[in-house]
Amino acid sequence: MAMDMAAFGRFSRTFQKGEIIFSEFELNDTFYLIQAGRVQLVKLVGELERTLDILYPSEMFGEMAILEQSPRSATAIALDEVTVLEFNSQNFEILLLGNPQIALKLLKMFCKRIYDSKRRFMILTLPDPQAKIADVFLMLDETQPDIDKTSERREFKTTVEGVAHWAGMSVNEVRDVLGHFVNQRRVEIYPDRITVKNINDFSRFVSSRRNNSRGV
Repeated sequence: MAMDMAAFGRFSRTFQKGEIIFSEFELNDTFYLIQAGRVQLVKLVGELERTLDILYPSEMFGEMAILEQSPRSATAIALDEVTVLEFNSQNFEILLLGNPQIALKLLKMFCKRIYDSKRRFMILTLPDPQAKIADVFLMLDETQPDIDKTSERREFKTTVEGVAHWAGMSVNEVRDVLGHFVNQRRVEIYPDRITVKNINDFSRFVSSRRNNSRGV
């Protein structure tokens, strides 16, 4: 999302490479818009630390502090020297009242970010790699525009790297699992897309694994 934020330069702040911007479970009411650099979001899942996302300029993070006034659900780390615009509940009102067009764009971004974070958490908490990757395709089926849904076959404009990002796994791990799915004739892999032959099969598979993990 491209926005002209020049008028809000007084809210600018810089974090050095490796610096923790905020920590998981921390309480505060600040969120950020990235102007330069990359930010890594990591979360503890059981005893393991998982990368949830790597964010780039024009992306936002930490917005749940404003929306839900809840503890941080992840830790944010500067991967480079990062420049952000820092907003809290007080100066956020200035942003909204001063530019309704920006306010509308931010509200749309809030909605998408809430969905993305909750959906990614559902994927990460599945019990095994195959279920995680299958659920990534279900998520893409829910969100990717212009998908032909006239049959059970789906073509997704994604790559092995894209699937690895959502699943919180390494590219090599994802490549191994997808190779297993190819051998089972459940998916086909192309340079610019991945085809799932029966999306309903993946839906049943993920539902079964999720229910088993809950002891249902």
